[in-house]
Amino acid sequence: MHPKDLQVAAYDYPLPASAIALQPLPERDASRLLVWRGGALYDSGYRDLPDWLPTGTRMVFNDTRVTEARLHFPGPGQRALEVFILEPADGSMLADTLSQQGTITCRCLVGGASRWKTGLALEKTISLPSGSMTLRAWNKGKAGDAFQIQLAWEPSTLSFAEVLHLAGQLPLPPYLRRAPQAMDAERYQTMYAAREGSVAAPTAGLHFTESLFARLEVKGIQRRFVTLHVGAGTFRPVTAEQMADHPMHGEFSEVSRAVLEWLIDAGGPVLAVGTTSLRTLESLYWMGCKLLQQPDLPLSRLDIGQWEPYGHHKGVLPATSTALKALAGWMDEGGLTRLVTRTQLLIAPGYTFQVANGLVTNFHQPRSTLLLLVAAWMGDRWRKMYEYALDQGYRFLSYGDGCLIGPFFNDGTSAPVKEF
Repeated sequence: MHPKDLQVAAYDYPLPASAIALQPLPERDASRLLVWRGGALYDSGYRDLPDWLPTGTRMVFNDTRVTEARLHFPGPGQRALEVFILEPADGSMLADTLSQQGTITCRCLVGGASRWKTGLALEKTISLPSGSMTLRAWNKGKAGDAFQIQLAWEPSTLSFAEVLHLAGQLPLPPYLRRAPQAMDAERYQTMYAAREGSVAAPTAGLHFTESLFARLEVKGIQRRFVTLHVGAGTFRPVTAEQMADHPMHGEFSEVSRAVLEWLIDAGGPVLAVGTTSLRTLESLYWMGCKLLQQPDLPLSRLDIGQWEPYGHHKGVLPATSTALKALAGWMDEGGLTRLVTRTQLLIAPGYTFQVANGLVTNFHQPRSTLLLLVAAWMGDRWRKMYEYALDQGYRFLSYGDGCLIGPFFNDGTSAPVKEF
C-alpha cells in the first residue's frame, strides 16, 4: 500500500491527560526507556542505554537550539496578543535571519488575530541596562494558514536574535498548557544545543547528559551531530482522513561533509536520536539517489518532497553507500563543506529505511506524523507498545519517557515483559 492511501484513524489511540508529562524529571537521564527488540519489549532506563548498544554503534544527534519565538504584545483593550514566529516570509531559514538588524517580516501564528486589524501597529518596550528597546509589529494580512507580520525595533543595531532573547519566550508545546518557567530555559534545550533556529525542541535528546555521553564513549559508541531546525508543524495533528490529503511540513537541515564521510566509512549500525535526526539521515540518501540520476542537479533541486521516495521501485534502489558517495562527490565538486537543504520527507508505513538501523524517540501524539514514523519501524505492533507504556505509567510527549526501537541491540539484562 502506498502511504497516500493510509487511513489516519488507524493511528489514533486514547491518550489521557494524566499520561502527559507536564514537567521534566529533576535529572534528564532518569527517564524510563522502553526497548523494543526482536518482537519483545523490555523495561529499562536511559542510564542503561549503553548496555543495549554494541560497540561500534554510531549515534546521530540533532544539535539545533530552540529560539524564543513567542512574542506577546498589549492588544486593543489591553488584552494581550500572541505572535508565534514560524519562519521568514521569504521562505528562508530562520537561523539565517537571526543576524538581521532593524526589521524583518515573518510568517506567524497569531493568538487573538480577530482583534488585530490589518495595518494596526502593536508596540512593547523592554527595559535594558543602558536604556530600552522598542519593538513594533504590523499585521500585513493572512497568507495561507499564517499571517504576514512585520517587526521593527529600536535600537536598530540589535540583531533579530537579540530582540527575541530580550522580548520572546520559549515556544513550549501547546499541550503543556502553561507559560514557560525558569527551568524550561535549560530543560527545553538539549545539553548539546548549538545552532539556533528551531521553534520546537528535538525532544529525544533531552534525556542525554555528560555522564551518559561518557559511559557511551567508554563502551566504544561513536556520536556525531546533524542539524534539523524543527518547525511548529511537528505539533500539528493530521486532521485529514487519508494521508494523501495531509501536507507534510518542510524543515531545513544542515549536515557537514565530515559527517557524510563518517556515515560512509565508519561502519557499525546507525542509531538516530529522535525523529528529526532520522528524517535528516534518510533525506541524505534520497538526495544521493537524485544525483545518481542527474549528477549536475543544482542545490535548489536537492530538496526532498513529501512523497518523493515512494516513486522509486524497491528492486532498483542503489546501495546506501553508493547514494551517499554520490552526494559527497557532488559536495566536493562544488567546494561545499556543509550542505543546507529543505526536506518534507514523510516517513510512514510502506517506507524502507536506508541509513538508520534504529531509533531513540519519545512517545508521540495520536494521529501525528511522528507516530506514523514509529509505525514505519514497527508496523501495527506500535499499538501494543503504546498500550503497554500507558498501562505501566510511562510518561508521554516532550518531557516524557522514551523508547528504543530496532533489531540490532544487545540482549536485555532481564527477561522481556511482553512479546508479540
